[in-house]
Amino acid sequence: MPKHLINITEAAEHDLTEIIDYITKDNPAPALKIAEKIIQNILQLEDFPLIGTVPQNRRLTRKGYRILIVDSYLVFYVLLNNETIEIRRIINGKRDYKFLL
Repeated sequence: MPKHLINITEAAEHDLTEIIDYITKDNPAPALKIAEKIIQNILQLEDFPLIGTVPQNRRLTRKGYRILIVDSYLVFYVLLNNETIEIRRIINGKRDYKFLL
């Protein structure tokens, strides 16, 4: 089976930049480490697009969202046309994310 294409939205790119900037204020090394870990996990979706969990929120489930959990971060994505994975948001799990999606 061919690999799925991964598309990262501008909002998700912004989220990742904010995460890195926030962690870098205290210590740059962990910021790069978590960014690499998030990216590595996202890249796994190329081969395994359904590894993320189905959200408990019904509205998100109806919209086709899945959640990839990376440490304390939640990567929200959808599988479009069974070919493309769209990464829509990357959010700290402690945040109330419902208003963001």
